[in-house]
Amino acid sequence: MMPHQPIRWLPGRWLAGLTVATAIALCGPVVMARETAKPVGVTSFSGAFLAARVAEGDNDLDNAITYYKQALAFAPDDVPLQQSLMLTLIAQGRFDEALPYADKLKEVPDIERFSRLALAVDTFRKKDYPKAEYWLKLSLQADLDRLISGVMTGWAQLGSGHDEDAISYIAGLKGPEWFDLFRSYHRALIADVAGQKEAADKAYRATLENTSAGGAAPETWLRNAEAYARFLNRNGKQEEALSVLERSEEFVTGRVEIEALRDSIATGEDIAPMVAGPADGAAEILVNLATALNRGGGEPFVRLYLEYALALRPDSDIVLMQLAGVAEQMRDSARAISYYKRISDTSAYKQVAELQLGLNLADLDRKDEAIEHLSALVEAQPDEMRGYLALGGVYGSQENWRASADLYDRAVKRLKTPEPADWNVFYQRGIAHERLKEWSAAEPNFRKALELNPEQPQVMNYLGYSWVDMNMNLEEALEMIERAAELRPSDGYIIDSLGWAYYKLNRFEDAVSELERAVSLRPEDPVLNDHLGDAYWRVGRRLEATFQWSYVRDLDPEPDVLEQVEKKLQEGLPTIEPATAQDVPKPKQPEPKG
Repeated sequence: MMPHQPIRWLPGRWLAGLTVATAIALCGPVVMARETAKPVGVTSFSGAFLAARVAEGDNDLDNAITYYKQALAFAPDDVPLQQSLMLTLIAQGRFDEALPYADKLKEVPDIERFSRLALAVDTFRKKDYPKAEYWLKLSLQADLDRLISGVMTGWAQLGSGHDEDAISYIAGLKGPEWFDLFRSYHRALIADVAGQKEAADKAYRATLENTSAGGAAPETWLRNAEAYARFLNRNGKQEEALSVLERSEEFVTGRVEIEALRDSIATGEDIAPMVAGPADGAAEILVNLATALNRGGGEPFVRLYLEYALALRPDSDIVLMQLAGVAEQMRDSARAISYYKRISDTSAYKQVAELQLGLNLADLDRKDEAIEHLSALVEAQPDEMRGYLALGGVYGSQENWRASADLYDRAVKRLKTPEPADWNVFYQRGIAHERLKEWSAAEPNFRKALELNPEQPQVMNYLGYSWVDMNMNLEEALEMIERAAELRPSDGYIIDSLGWAYYKLNRFEDAVSELERAVSLRPEDPVLNDHLGDAYWRVGRRLEATFQWSYVRDLDPEPDVLEQVEKKLQEGLPTIEPATAQDVPKPKQPEPKG
């Protein structure tokens, strides 16, 4: 049995490096396209309302909007219904359609954080800054609302020509400690736009030095670094600007916008400020908080703030990329593609957007289109490894391992001097050869990946598990898997590998302990549950083993797993043969004291 490894890359923005956590995320099966049914006519308020809720729950927002409007025809003064329709319109990017409902709801305390914010966004677009300040006065404010409305108020004051008041207002915002990073960053941006160079430099630098807060909101910290480098470059301090970018690379590597900015500075290009005026600043705080909140599970909430930002900056590449990423998290590949198509040809994100577009075509089961699209990108930029990885991921989703292996062979030939960032090319080539049962070709690639990135847990897991499965290099294998589990203690698949390694080494009690933990992390996975059933059987807990196997049968496992489980339910497990001559690794004993 092979180690738990995905056969494709999750689209969710691993190429762009835009997520709050910058680790590469992997998943299993390809997500198929959602079929959207056409709305049907309804003849009652309850029918329309329930249909809207079902559509909204399915993330079918266009149909949800249609049904909400039908429900409002029966009850035009229903405030909760107006709220639902307004929020759904904004989430679907139909911002202007939402404004009449926002106006109706502007005095409703429970929804004013969204209704008055929508009206404020509209007045920013119209450059009616005093009116924007009015809309930003909320009767009910949580900390998040206070920060948004406070920072946007500062930008509105700047728009009205009150530079000093704007800076003072931002500086005086009261709130918890986590406000600090956002306060100092926007104080720097406002001073920069106002032409107060000394104040801007001081605030940018203070934000840059606040690395502890940057750990909690890395995207905002990195946005500050980019804005500061732009500021320094415009003021004739190119070396200092490059130094700031170098420091940001120590924080997070491989960001395409940082690489593009460095190249532009080095070639002496004119570089615009990141934020040019009040509307840009108002959009920026919405983006900052959306990215800080985007840690999984809050995608609908995050999407709202990003759509407000997009209403302010319809061509913003960073907003479009973030919205595409949220769409991917919500398994809405068609919508993600629509955002990627809007990325401008001159954007630093263009190549990443095109790669992600190809992966989303594959998610929609349009694999021939995906391969054609990604193959063209590889041909156009044969030294760009991300193209090979994206195309290889699609081949992997088809289990076309020969095409995958041939592709990665081409990629490696382009790598004259492999760097640490290239570990994944060798890792993926190793997987392709291992799936082709070409272990003599696979193993050197796994070792090369670890040479480039010695503590990469996925590689350690794959290589270590493969060794255990082949009953070779057992001590080194177990150490590798144990180290991978230390690095990723919440990764159910790696913990399963550890438990299964113990099982293969006849350490059944240890296997039960780890496999129970793996199942608690991934309770829906049939293979993990099957492993736990086997371990229970070996320690004499046969009733529990039977229960686990029965549960696996109900999880709709792959045919080969189902066949094995059916046999085990009938016959149990065979008696273990005597140990081979090769010694099984023993648990490490504590060092004697004294």
